[in-house]
Amino acid sequence: MGVTSPLKGHSSSHSLTTKLFPYSLYALYVLLPVALFRFCFHPFLSSTSPTHSSSSKGEVVQNGPFCNYNNGRWIHDKTGPLYNGTTCGTIKEGQNCISHGRPDSDYLYWRWKPRRCKLPRFDPYTFLTLLTNKHIAFLGDSMARNQLESLLCMLATVSKPNLVYTSGEDNKFRRWHFASHNVLVSVYWSPFLVQGVEKSKYGPNYNELYVDSVDERWAADLDHIDMIILSIGHWFLHPAVYYQSGSVLGCHHCKALNHTEIGFYGVTRKAIRMALKTIIERKGANDGNGIDVFLTTFSPSHFEGEWDKVGACSRTKPYRRGERRLEGMDAEMRAIEVEEMEVAKLNARGVKGRVRVEILDVTKLSLLRPDGHPGPYMYAFPFANGVYNRVQNDCVHWCLPGPIDTWNQIMLQVIKRWNVHSRRVVRLMP
Repeated sequence: MGVTSPLKGHSSSHSLTTKLFPYSLYALYVLLPVALFRFCFHPFLSSTSPTHSSSSKGEVVQNGPFCNYNNGRWIHDKTGPLYNGTTCGTIKEGQNCISHGRPDSDYLYWRWKPRRCKLPRFDPYTFLTLLTNKHIAFLGDSMARNQLESLLCMLATVSKPNLVYTSGEDNKFRRWHFASHNVLVSVYWSPFLVQGVEKSKYGPNYNELYVDSVDERWAADLDHIDMIILSIGHWFLHPAVYYQSGSVLGCHHCKALNHTEIGFYGVTRKAIRMALKTIIERKGANDGNGIDVFLTTFSPSHFEGEWDKVGACSRTKPYRRGERRLEGMDAEMRAIEVEEMEVAKLNARGVKGRVRVEILDVTKLSLLRPDGHPGPYMYAFPFANGVYNRVQNDCVHWCLPGPIDTWNQIMLQVIKRWNVHSRRVVRLMP
């Protein structure tokens, strides 16, 4: 593909066969349909095993019959994060709030508490053990990179990540190797997931997207990838011209051009659908290496005022319950992603190979954390020489450590649930 090194000798296999225990008539005709309905239509609602948590073995915490990680609240937790800004060498400087002199630290001491279940602390050893000999790839925009760096920093507390590949402007294509478990973790810059030309200071002031073809910079490597985390959204807000079947489909915010204004919601949906369709078709075409796919939902920004007109995010505590509602663009973008993932789940069931897909629904919990962004500390010590009238703020990305660590915390719980299910199936096989 031009930006990745060959990945030879890297394989994984899963043989999944499903059987059902004999249930009573009541369970079969009443409880099971309800469980299936909730599993299909509610993110992260899943059956759990009747075992207690064990971080060394990767067991799922006993949470009752269902767990919805999307519904909960932030509670103060004096334990704090697994890492800090000085012990992890992979944080992009603009998100290293500690080293950049952010004076308050309370944003580090909050924990997400789901309403009806437990969310255990991230266990890096368990993550590496479950993903032994696997290749994990983050695909998307800078939010994908932000989540990737969070994961790397937490894993680095037990195993050193070795940078084995880098390419592209600003090192937008990178790969690390955890030798202790032979785990590869990559990031692929692909802000639209589909083929696109990004605007630049030398060209037109708008992006160009081709919604009927994926970005082959990541798609060409699918044979060597075992797990994908997709994350897009904010780049679709920029001016753009859209193409489909060789002709202009429409545009967004392009008054100077003679094209039909169609906004960005429909195109966002098309891009997600095309990416998921490609992954499912290519990885599901045979019964060889399967793949697990997460789609991280839209991450809200917290600018108070216009981002380029002294807009800031100066709050130092999470919103209280009921203080902020999910609405407008944030709600619409999340809804599109949830809907497309439900379609993908249905499509994945009809393929030959093993393809597991799951929504990583973080929009609501992220909306409640206006305190977790770098703000002016996207720059080192921005007020060292006094307070300026105009200081640019980053109210989109997340401090590391910070609330974004919770995204990977939830992702690990889903992986653990998958692992328990796989072991159950193996035991049921004749």
